[in-house]
Amino acid sequence: MSTLHDRARAAGLQIDWEDARGQAQRVSDESLTAILAALGDPAPDDAGACDFVTGDVGRPITLPPGCGAAGQAELILEDGSRRDALLTPGGKGLEIPPIATPGYHRLVVGDREIRLAVAPSRCFSVTDAVGSRRIWGPSVQIAALRDESATAFGDFGALASTARAFAARGADALAISPVHALFPADSSRFSPYSPSTRSFLNVLYADPALAGASAIAPPRGDLIDWHHAIPERLRILRAAYDARSDAIRAEVAAYAREGGEDLERHARFDALHAHFFALTGARGWQDWPSAYHDPTNATVASFAAERSEEVGFFLFLQWLAARSLQAAQQAATDAGMAIGLIADLAVGMDAGGSHAWSRPDDLLTGLSIGAPPDPLGPDGQGWGITAFAPRALRRTGFAPFIATLRAAIGHAGGIRIDHALGLRRLWVVPEGASPTEGAYLTMPMDDMLRLLALESHRARAIVIGEDLGTVPEGFRPAMDEKAMLGMRVLWFERDADGSFRPPASYARDAAAMTGTHDLATVAGWWRGRDIDWTWRLGRSSQAADEAADQAARDGDREKLWSAFTAASVADGPQPAPQAEGPAVDAALAFIGATPSALALVPFEDVIGAVEQPNLPGTIDEHPNWRRRMPDATETLLARADVTARLATLDATRRA
Repeated sequence: MSTLHDRARAAGLQIDWEDARGQAQRVSDESLTAILAALGDPAPDDAGACDFVTGDVGRPITLPPGCGAAGQAELILEDGSRRDALLTPGGKGLEIPPIATPGYHRLVVGDREIRLAVAPSRCFSVTDAVGSRRIWGPSVQIAALRDESATAFGDFGALASTARAFAARGADALAISPVHALFPADSSRFSPYSPSTRSFLNVLYADPALAGASAIAPPRGDLIDWHHAIPERLRILRAAYDARSDAIRAEVAAYAREGGEDLERHARFDALHAHFFALTGARGWQDWPSAYHDPTNATVASFAAERSEEVGFFLFLQWLAARSLQAAQQAATDAGMAIGLIADLAVGMDAGGSHAWSRPDDLLTGLSIGAPPDPLGPDGQGWGITAFAPRALRRTGFAPFIATLRAAIGHAGGIRIDHALGLRRLWVVPEGASPTEGAYLTMPMDDMLRLLALESHRARAIVIGEDLGTVPEGFRPAMDEKAMLGMRVLWFERDADGSFRPPASYARDAAAMTGTHDLATVAGWWRGRDIDWTWRLGRSSQAADEAADQAARDGDREKLWSAFTAASVADGPQPAPQAEGPAVDAALAFIGATPSALALVPFEDVIGAVEQPNLPGTIDEHPNWRRRMPDATETLLARADVTARLATLDATRRA
């Protein structure tokens, strides 16, 4: 293969693609050259192709070429039982007869052992959990939550009390923002979607009360002051660590043994990051002295031995965070929720973080991921994070992906996969380049979907996929086949003329939603607050000017109110833009009336908040991930307007 395009296709890059508006696009040769330089040329063959193979329960499994010869083989099931298996030629290679038992099995062919992941035909579903009942729940930003204690930001303790409060109003699920590990020593790193690793937890959410401490730290205004709040929370947690009982010491030691090398490396990373950040302001491991770049280096071991208390502190924090999150899930289910927490799996991680330091060969190097221009991000999005490399997944038998899924659903009854389109393809951008200079990299979707179905059933966890943006052809049918709930968001459910589709048109196998953390709240949309932000910050708009943008919103309000009245969730004249209450009431009832198995409503819409948690494509221009709820959850849900709103939502779900 000598031509640039041949090399690109062999590496899994899509040269031609279609954007969100259906227009054909082609990646420039300059972009392909830069991306290929980061990916490297593909090997002529994949020596590890026969090490790990996925398949479906009850269907013949095709082995890659070169995995053996036709004839007898031995199948060793996950439970240790053994049976003979006859390998026969098939249309695309050797075939294993159908296996009826899902799980991680082994096939012995001569002197070769092949690991088999045999998946159920679909993911664990809402129907599996509750039958034909339609359920609902809020989606919350954990840091925004308040309870009766005076804390600077919400944690897993506040999450537990929030779960109990919503369960008492009929909710069966509670979708949460990502809880992945961040960079605790750096108070500027608080975005939940730019984690250090997805294998471990954000220790700032650990509930100090479970270690006998108090998290009281007076909040500073309506926005979270992370600069002061993070060091103060670490001080409180350090005091809990210093005062830990013998019983807690024993529990942490057992937890560390179970976590093994991966947990130890992560604790060492956090200790090293705290050390070098304080010393030089180093943001990632690439800025450390070179002797510390390799986690197996003797210099790292010496550091860990000399600073064993620091490493021990971060091990303790992971134990406390895991215990706190499990307590929140237990609180949800004990209070009557059928699903409980729905975890959020971020699409990638920081290239300077724990995973990239511990296991760099798992990840794409020299590339960041994002999205091309689309309705969610008109200028394109560069997320400044990296993700699993498809070749690495195949080489490792998808071990990092499996571990990531287990970490996400280990303390939850469901998982939402952020940017689920990344299971099919990732928009990769050379570091430092514009998001418009990227290309799609093909991912091993069939294998990943099978593993997702298998892990979903093992954990009895439902699966939601964020299928918004530039959706490739065939992706949603593939989700449907695996019983992954797609996201049907009110603002995007429109006909060709722009009118809003009626509730009855929403799919049964979907999560119907009034919005997401990246979109305007119902109250904010009704007021045109998102338009205010667009023009204040000089962001791209299809309108010629702000007046034209607001005029278009006037027409959209009429269309939305017409849809509300047609669905019998509203009546009377259309409210004025500044009188958004009836529109919020109607929006929740509208989503509740859909046939979708699950309805999710952001807490911001439950209380009629105007501002949204995050504005994509901004960092400091908008107070992303800093907004707090105006009061404790129980107090907010006791408000007359909120009580009526939730009662209507619950009634529509049970109708």
